[in-house]
Amino acid sequence: MKAKVLLSLVLLCGSLAAPVARAGDAAAPAAAPATCELPSYLLNSESQLPKVAEAVKAGKPLEILVIGSRSTTIPASESSSYPARMEAILKEKLPPSEAVHVSVEIQSKRTAEEAASNFVKLLEAKTPTLVVWQTGTVDAIRSIDPDEFRSAVTDGVVALQKAGADVVLMNLQYSPRTETMISAQPFLDNMRVVAQEHDIPLFDRFAIMRQWNDQGQFDLFSPSRGPELAKQVHDCLGRALAQFVIDAAHLEPAQQ
Repeated sequence: MKAKVLLSLVLLCGSLAAPVARAGDAAAPAAAPATCELPSYLLNSESQLPKVAEAVKAGKPLEILVIGSRSTTIPASESSSYPARMEAILKEKLPPSEAVHVSVEIQSKRTAEEAASNFVKLLEAKTPTLVVWQTGTVDAIRSIDPDEFRSAVTDGVVALQKAGADVVLMNLQYSPRTETMISAQPFLDNMRVVAQEHDIPLFDRFAIMRQWNDQGQFDLFSPSRGPELAKQVHDCLGRALAQFVIDAAHLEPAQQ
């Protein structure tokens, strides 16, 4: 019961974060401009995305699959969600001839283990160049054993890599209203360990959103957050993720 209450609260507070662009959807800009400023260390990764680099160099379509939860979406505003914004920014920065398509697979209320169990079947139907796997929140809410969580994330990463995709792990979203209610740190730490062990980039969404909240760019504590704030946060996340992918793929300026 406690886990259900926490999950409902996180999803309510997590309307900040929300399925992305379907084929043919136009990625609309956020309703209001935001600086989206971040220290460089939050967007740097020593790990690389070789398949992304190869696809862009060869002029092949860049297919990106985001596997996430409800925090991947903005209800009734799919074109404003961070995957759609990432797609739009990548299209701006990559050569005009480069085809970029971002699709979303929602794994609502599933733990990492539950989501990963479907990866083999999922990637039989899709052939993404890159998979962005957003996970950890449901496991933290349900107080899944951190070692079991790490094992599940490892199994998921291995399955995605065996299917031939580059992988970016994305951790929990930050919410000051739920920070004292769930213990996020063990899950954040274990995702970082898995990323290091498998030499894949980790997009630290938790630290990025906390940075924006602490520096006053977004008030993530206010209970009266509306859809416009959600769109602004998603726009910044999409921009940050697009730049993160470009940097991790080590694309040369001429390719951008």
